Amino acid sequence: MAVSLDTLTHSEAAAPAAPAPQAEAALPPENRLSMPVQSLRRWSSEEERRFTAPGLYRVPRFARLFVFGGAAALTVYGAWEMYQVVSVSRTTALQYVLLALFTVNFSWIALAFTSALLGFVALLRRPPAPEPYPGALHARTAIVMPVYNELTARTFAALQAIHESVDATGLGDHFDYFILSDSTQADAWVAEERAFMAFRERIGPGARIYYRHREKNHHRKAGNIADFVTRWGGAYEHMVVLDADSLMTGDCIVRLAIAMEADPDAGIIQTLPLIINRNTFFARLQQFAAKVYGPVIATGLSVWMGRDGNYWGHNAIIRTRAFASHAGLPDLKGRPPFGGHILSHDFVEAALIRRAGWTVYMLPDLGGSYEESPPSLIDLSVRDRRWCQGNLQHSRVITASGLKLASRQHFATGIASYLASPLWLLQLVVGIVLVLQTTYIRPEYFTREFSLFPVWPRFDPERALALFGLTMGILLAPKAFGLVLMLLDSKGRRACGGAFRLVISALIEVVLSALVAPILMLIQSGSVFQILLGRDTGWNPQRRDDGSIPMRDIVRRHRWHTAMGVLAGVSAFLIATSLFLWMSPTILGLVLAIPISWLSGQLTAGLALKRLGLLMTPEEHAVPPIATRANALQRELAEAGFDDTDALVAVYENERLRRAHEAMLPPQPSRPRGQIEPERALAQAKLVEAETLEEAVSWLKPKERMIVLHDRALLDVLSRLSRAEAVSPP
Repeated sequence: MAVSLDTLTHSEAAAPAAPAPQAEAALPPENRLSMPVQSLRRWSSEEERRFTAPGLYRVPRFARLFVFGGAAALTVYGAWEMYQVVSVSRTTALQYVLLALFTVNFSWIALAFTSALLGFVALLRRPPAPEPYPGALHARTAIVMPVYNELTARTFAALQAIHESVDATGLGDHFDYFILSDSTQADAWVAEERAFMAFRERIGPGARIYYRHREKNHHRKAGNIADFVTRWGGAYEHMVVLDADSLMTGDCIVRLAIAMEADPDAGIIQTLPLIINRNTFFARLQQFAAKVYGPVIATGLSVWMGRDGNYWGHNAIIRTRAFASHAGLPDLKGRPPFGGHILSHDFVEAALIRRAGWTVYMLPDLGGSYEESPPSLIDLSVRDRRWCQGNLQHSRVITASGLKLASRQHFATGIASYLASPLWLLQLVVGIVLVLQTTYIRPEYFTREFSLFPVWPRFDPERALALFGLTMGILLAPKAFGLVLMLLDSKGRRACGGAFRLVISALIEVVLSALVAPILMLIQSGSVFQILLGRDTGWNPQRRDDGSIPMRDIVRRHRWHTAMGVLAGVSAFLIATSLFLWMSPTILGLVLAIPISWLSGQLTAGLALKRLGLLMTPEEHAVPPIATRANALQRELAEAGFDDTDALVAVYENERLRRAHEAMLPPQPSRPRGQIEPERALAQAKLVEAETLEEAVSWLKPKERMIVLHDRALLDVLSRLSRAEAVSPP
């Protein structure tokens, strides 16, 4: 029977339900902190705090001189060699353009080379063994996990494994846990609540595990963290910020807390997350590269950055009051993609905290910090599109008043990392045009300027070949440094399958990276052009599971890349065989874009390499216990079916869940009489007209389902519906 419209009065809709008993509360009492919005235009040096322990802060001047001075010297040398290549005869304007593009692009890889070389030298000296734990910690730390339409089996399994690992250290009483949901899908929201209730039951009485869902995901993840800080941050000296795919051992978390307590000037301490649990072909490539090459790059950054470092948004510990006082992000004037809220908030938060006199640094040798990676090339490009917009948006922040030079360098590096792709593409196009001009266009013998010879672009082929070799050597050197270090590490070498398999794995990674590079170049170039044209990326949830993508989606995404590869190959072959051979890696990568993208997401290909002992990492040879535990818990939670159940059906069938859900809803503000919310009115009308739960579920659209779940009165109407009678089979 349908519910009468008269049964849903205005007073019922406005009156909040009685709060749940304190013992069952999903959240602790609020302990608020003020988080003022920071100005990017005004800053006085008098606002910067003075170090409490100045002896801990040292500017790594020699390291910075080595990295930036060395990169500058290499760039000058490369530019001079390129000038010699193009100045065999009178240099044309187009050749000067090629020289300028080469110099800019070469400077980028030269900086990466000198930074990695610094990391390589630093890692040759083995770090000392970690010190034992102190008897006790003195401060309280919140471990916060923001989630956004994630699979609960994954996120809650990881959080429980972290909880158990922290407790095993004997210092678990110093940590509380918060699941901070920004989910906008009804099924994900209710699944989180069910998993949260089950999590608390598994832990038992006194579990300091809390859950909060925001009705509006204002400012995305940055706003999610800011909401926690302003409402509960006053109760905690520190917070460890996770991502939904993060996994951190109790040893790692406790050591972060120890480091923070030992350094009264530390604002953020960042770890180096390693990639684990990946099995698709592309994800295994990333996992292998992160383990073998990542430490070299991260250590180099850590050495020259010192305590003027950066923050990557997760797997880090933050001093809560420093964050509240100085990391309130302003909205940028104008509309997205360059205006609005700041997408890549982590870089900006680190810069503002450093501006205020707190240090930011990384501990790259601290083990036990893990994350996952996108399972395919297309998934990587989706995430990369958002990162591209966020980094280009930093062009509005890099000139902010009072920022440290190192912070501006971090912004510049992020911007350059995405501008590099269109610049390399432009350099490639200019090079093709020059070869075309040399081959097909006749010289102009009678120019306006007197000359005994025609203006004819010429090149020095021997110097060009030598410069190409130098460029490739500098480009591949960071990979070689990481490979050498792993070969020197007997334990790590054996865990990667031995020296032979390790070298073969590195060759596979280099070849596949070379084939993927031109595809990513076009993807990133397209992203940059879209952003410059004003197209906003939005914020879509990430696909984290292993799995393939339908071939039609792959073809649709890469058909233009393939077409450009075919066109470039035919054109280069018609112009000159030597040009075709020189461009063959780029041409091959683009022509094979569709099969490469398909292969990247294949689980069978990744597992086949794993069986052969290729692309192995030490974490696969000896799986970290916390990863084993998280995987086991994930299987258990998956069997519970929280992610597979319709949200409205779950709330309807389980009265305890419905009451807990209503208790977790914030009080609803009373609606002024006469002001009707159209979407709520439509959802209400559908519920009133529905005679069965099944009708209501089928009629309500996604946004209307969220409205119902946010409204206690509409939930009451839902609970009064009857179930459709099951039809017996003949």
